[in-house]
Amino acid sequence: MTAKRPFRIGITPDFVTQVKGVLDPGIEEVLKPAPGVEWEYMPETAGVAEPEVLNRYDAAIVLDYHLPAESFRGVERLAIVARWGVGYDRVDVPACTEARVILAITPDSVGRPVAEGALGLIFALAKNMRTHDHNIRAGRWREQAPMGQNLAGKTLGVVGLGNIGKELACLACGVGFARVLAYVPKELELNNPGEGIEYTTLDDLLRESDFVSIHCPLNEKTRGMIGAAQLAMMKPTAFLINTARGPIVDEAALVAALRQHQIAGAGIDVFDTEPIPAGHPLLELENVILSPHVIARTYECVRDTSLSACRSVVAVSQGNAPPYIVNRQVLEDPQMKEKLARHRP
Repeated sequence: MTAKRPFRIGITPDFVTQVKGVLDPGIEEVLKPAPGVEWEYMPETAGVAEPEVLNRYDAAIVLDYHLPAESFRGVERLAIVARWGVGYDRVDVPACTEARVILAITPDSVGRPVAEGALGLIFALAKNMRTHDHNIRAGRWREQAPMGQNLAGKTLGVVGLGNIGKELACLACGVGFARVLAYVPKELELNNPGEGIEYTTLDDLLRESDFVSIHCPLNEKTRGMIGAAQLAMMKPTAFLINTARGPIVDEAALVAALRQHQIAGAGIDVFDTEPIPAGHPLLELENVILSPHVIARTYECVRDTSLSACRSVVAVSQGNAPPYIVNRQVLEDPQMKEKLARHRP
């Protein structure tokens, strides 16, 4: 009888070069105890996965590497790509599905941390914390101190109502927002609508909200969804928060709206280009709070995301489908079923 070959897991090298140690909880608690599993860091391929590398593995755990259609050409062995996080705009999903590869994400770990981060930006903007901090460091005690505002009685608009958006809506009700409006892009399925949330159009949400928080995935339909026309609909006293993906908001239009005080301010954790280039106009504005795409990076979030991603690949190593699959239709493909059966004890 032929011995079953080890289930090989490739980990993209940016886990070492960018965020060394973040995957350690998953490696120690999930991968190492799993029977018949081997793992290693993939060779560096300039941020884009190459098919000849992917074809060495049964599973890939991916941080920020790009997986365009070319990455899947001729790939037969690979059964799952486990993305560390919830964004998957760097993965060509149709090509992934066509190659009979599961794309898994980790929504169980990031909902609350991102929602708390967005709420933190809302508080900081409402209370003018950036300006107060700057003034006191410059030796100004209460001179030129702008008035803040209460959140009680205000309206929050949530664009996209997945795990993160629902968590933020729940938190918002707890701190006194009078209304929570939600817009769900048509291509997104709405499951288990939350209580106390008013569903509306994007235009009405923008017109009526005091704070607008973006929580939808980046795709061709949401790219540039918030542009000059949409920003013009917002109240001059309103704030925009984006902790989703930079290109959902037209960055040039946002800069113009902030410069002209068309809106009161913004809290931004994500950008068109990351890291944000030196000299970017957002860096020069006083009415914006910026974060380097780490607003949700808490100890708990890092640990739980690592555990979730590793559990997904171990599930496949035992012939089972992981819980959080983006392209669920791939499970119906006979060749995908064959891949899973191959790993079943």
